[in-house]
Amino acid sequence: MSSLEWINHARSRRHVLQAAAAMLAAAPAWADDVVKLDLPGGPDERALTTAFPEKGQMILQRTRPPLLETPFPVFDRDVFTPNDQFFVRWHWGVIPEQIDVAAFRLTVRGQVNQLLTLSMADVLALPRVELAAVNQCSGNSRGLFQPRVSGGQWANGAMGNAKWTGVRLRDVLDRAGVKAGAVAARFNGLDEPVVDGAPDFMKSLGIDHARDGEVMLAYQMNGAQLPLLNGFPLRLIVPGWYSTYWVKMLNDIEVLDAPDENYWMKAAYLIPDTPGASVKPGETGFNNVPINRMVPRSFFTNLSDATTIRRDAPVAVRGIAFGGDRGVARVDLSADGGKTWLNTTLGRDEGTYGFRQWTAEVRAPASGVLTLMARCTNTAGVVQPSQPNWNSGGFMRNVIESVHLTVREA
Repeated sequence: MSSLEWINHARSRRHVLQAAAAMLAAAPAWADDVVKLDLPGGPDERALTTAFPEKGQMILQRTRPPLLETPFPVFDRDVFTPNDQFFVRWHWGVIPEQIDVAAFRLTVRGQVNQLLTLSMADVLALPRVELAAVNQCSGNSRGLFQPRVSGGQWANGAMGNAKWTGVRLRDVLDRAGVKAGAVAARFNGLDEPVVDGAPDFMKSLGIDHARDGEVMLAYQMNGAQLPLLNGFPLRLIVPGWYSTYWVKMLNDIEVLDAPDENYWMKAAYLIPDTPGASVKPGETGFNNVPINRMVPRSFFTNLSDATTIRRDAPVAVRGIAFGGDRGVARVDLSADGGKTWLNTTLGRDEGTYGFRQWTAEVRAPASGVLTLMARCTNTAGVVQPSQPNWNSGGFMRNVIESVHLTVREA
């Protein structure tokens, strides 16, 4: 899609965005159906909804600000998560009711040689890059923490993988000219707090990270314009890092000459500075640091605890994995409680930071229950742990996943 085609298409979508705003203001809460999530602390069922614009059927976590989870069967269809079922997470409920693409501007300011203001046409004129990367909420799987912690009770669907198209953040910063002594870049979007005095949502990256050539500003995902709820018209992409840094509707970049002290870096999204970000409930006396790099995970996609299998029959096993901040080196499968592991077959490699499909085949026993475990190892040698971590934020769960299959006679 050329720059002109992108802008013309964006203008034609304005009626869609206006409709989106009306629906968001109405806080749609009606359900098409329900899904059972089996969260230890409940609720056992969640509503499925198609009420949100540009979105297909999603698990409704909250209406305002929108929290929409991807139904897990979606992940079995392809390694790229479709835009209309890509999860949604906003911090504040005041989301722009419409975006005039012709008037939209991205500003770069602070410790730069010149104030830079870019239109979308200016952004689209910069060298174009593409990158496959998993966008995962820091609290993905929080609903599985025991003891239960506060916050959105996600199952495993607060994640998605897309092919992002946009421009390098480095190219944008270089046009402004980063001054010597700059230490960080802070990012802000068009969403606003619901009440006066609440902290505006902003995140920052160290200046070297911001200029590493991989961090990018995306205007497309999976070959189409970003949906409104996923950050239209520009979204920050920080491959290998949790999505709290992936600022949506990005319109302001401030280069800082000192560490960022804003609430969302200093007080929120902190993790214990311990192995696996894990502590014991009630434990104190540890240091906290801002959450940062993702860790490896693997999942079953074609099987669940509700699956039944035929006795002594072959069982096709399929799933996805990602290496966190590295690529997937291998995914292993165990059918004996982790005593022995079978190396699975990895599917097509779409890039370091994306999902990788894996497949295997096992044989069902004559009776009882077949328990399977899947374990990812990334290219840095980091392996999923056998025991779940715990922290009060419900962050960074990546324990080895299990599925329990019931054997039937025929």
